[in-house]
Order: sequence, then structure tokens, then C-alpha cells
Amino acid sequence: MDSRYPIGKFQYDAESFSTLRNEWINQIDELPIKLKEAVKDLTPEQLNITYRDGGWTFKQVVHHLADSHMNSYIRFKLALTEDTPTIKPYYEDRWAELQDSVNTDINISITLLEALHKKWVTLLRSMNEFDFKKQYYHPESQQKFGLDYCLGLYAWHGNHHVAHIISKRRELII
Repeated sequence: MDSRYPIGKFQYDAESFSTLRNEWINQIDELPIKLKEAVKDLTPEQLNITYRDGGWTFKQVVHHLADSHMNSYIRFKLALTEDTPTIKPYYEDRWAELQDSVNTDINISITLLEALHKKWVTLLRSMNEFDFKKQYYHPESQQKFGLDYCLGLYAWHGNHHVAHIISKRRELII
């Protein structure tokens, strides 16, 4: 298994979107619960373990999920209300080094994810096929991304990082 991709890389098949949409929304809905379980009973020392050599600590992963999913939620709202808006990229590696990712209690980001995902899931469940075809433009990759693709990507993203924590916990027998 590649420790960078414990559940594999994200694969998107536009033909399968209609059948996977509700599953992906449910995965986004369940992420805060799965994350809370993955970090349950970890000590402060254990939260500072990296999930792989050169990787982030468990604590940074938790805070990264909040940062990343906030950005995604905003991108969804921009795409739903504007005509192919250009989004603002950010340096997630630099964000992970800021004090709110290094020294803040993880429960702050878990609570944020719980509230954010409730709002996001409400939005996602209100969207129709036309809404999921809306796009935003990412200036770094110089590509347009449909919200259908982004839904799958962020369902995968949450599962991907929870798997980082769970895999390392098993390895350490925590």
C-alpha cells in the first residue's frame, strides 16, 4: 500500500455520477463522525505523530480538513451563484504550518467540520443535475471543474485523510 494514498487516488467517471451522488453526499455528511472516531483517545503526543515520513501530523491533518473543506464549500457557493467564477487557490502546505494548525486543539476543527458539513450537506441535497454541472475555474491548473467532479473529490478527500490516521494508528497499535 502507498502510504500517501491509503484508499488509492481519486477516480472520476462522469457516467457513474448519478448513481454515486447520494453516496458521496452521505460520505461528506459522515466525515466529522469518522474523523472524531479516528482520533478518539489520542494523547497530545500521539496527535503530533506524522502519518508518513515527510507527512503532516495527525493534528495538522484534522486542521487541514477543516481548511480544505471550508474552501470547497465556498467554491461550491461561488459556482452556484456566478458564471464559472475563478477561485482563489491557496498553499495548503503553508496553511498547515500556521499556528492554528500546529497549536490549536483539534476539537476546534472537528466542531467547525460538524457545523460546516451540516450546511454543506443541506446545500448538496438541494442541488439538481443542472447545478452539479456548474463549474469554477482553477487558475493554478488552468482548468474548469464541475461540481459533480468536486463532490466526488471531496468525499474521497475526507476518506483519504481519515484513512491516513487509521492506517498509522493500526501500525502503531494505538
